[in-house]
Amino acid sequence: MDIDIDINEKSLYEKYPAILDLLLLDNTTKKNIIWATESYKRRGYKFHDNIYPLSVIKGKIIQPRSKKAKAEQSKRSKDSAEVFTPSWMCNKQNNLIDEAWFNRKNVFNTELNNDWIVNEEKIALPEGKTWIDYVKDTRLEISCGEAPYLVSRYDTVTGNPIETKRRIGLLDRKFRIINENCIDDGEWINHALEALKSIYGFEWQGDNLILARENILYTFIDYYVERFNKEPSEKLLIEVATIISWNIWQMDGIKCVIPNSCKVEKLVQYNLFGEEEIIESGCTGCAKGTVHGHNGIYPKIMDWGKNKKIKYIDLLGGML
Repeated sequence: MDIDIDINEKSLYEKYPAILDLLLLDNTTKKNIIWATESYKRRGYKFHDNIYPLSVIKGKIIQPRSKKAKAEQSKRSKDSAEVFTPSWMCNKQNNLIDEAWFNRKNVFNTELNNDWIVNEEKIALPEGKTWIDYVKDTRLEISCGEAPYLVSRYDTVTGNPIETKRRIGLLDRKFRIINENCIDDGEWINHALEALKSIYGFEWQGDNLILARENILYTFIDYYVERFNKEPSEKLLIEVATIISWNIWQMDGIKCVIPNSCKVEKLVQYNLFGEEEIIESGCTGCAKGTVHGHNGIYPKIMDWGKNKKIKYIDLLGGML
């Protein structure tokens, strides 16, 4: 399978305009996600500007980190602490998650220095657990960048594509379990959608968020084509993109609000002499350095089991 790691947004928009619209949507604000970076200022896009289809289909404006110029990579690392993890390291850490779930090591592969050897045998399930349990088990990648822990179409550091049978992402592993256990084609689609609903991730910068969403969408397409030897319908892709737009969202991981959405609030009041006075008050959460009490916008995500929208911050309770 030929894998183009740099998705052509123009081709996507020409073929499926509704799909790109969904990949740019912020379900909390009901507007499009924002750039949340000054990297595109020279192109006329400011930090708080929304990202629209016409902005991203011009040339190759949205590119994976490995395709960016070295100077730009260094600048983003310095300005935004942007660091990407090689696939072999993602594999090591994902293996730890599965070691805990399966209660044994080397479930999907065996690590070999900075590489891995795929376990070719059908994955045996631990006693008391089913393959559907694994597919539905929730996974979250924080500050996800291009989502290398969730999906592994390519190594985010080298840019080298990875064929499906060697992929190590958390969603990739769910697809392997589905492929090994699901015979009926209709059920395959249902379980694939459940797998998508079980993975979550948040990211600050708008361009990375687009790449993460695209990588998950095209991961689904890769496995679908491998299974059915044809492309999925537009109707199915819209359902997939809708799930992705809810589960992969834009957020400041420290404050748990949309980046730089906290503000100074102004209150107008009048003194005893009838003179207008303006009183400014800052954000309580920012002042206290906590995730609670911010006057910024707290993102909403979807609890698919209850088909209910919830604020991500509510999941944390009083933990932070």
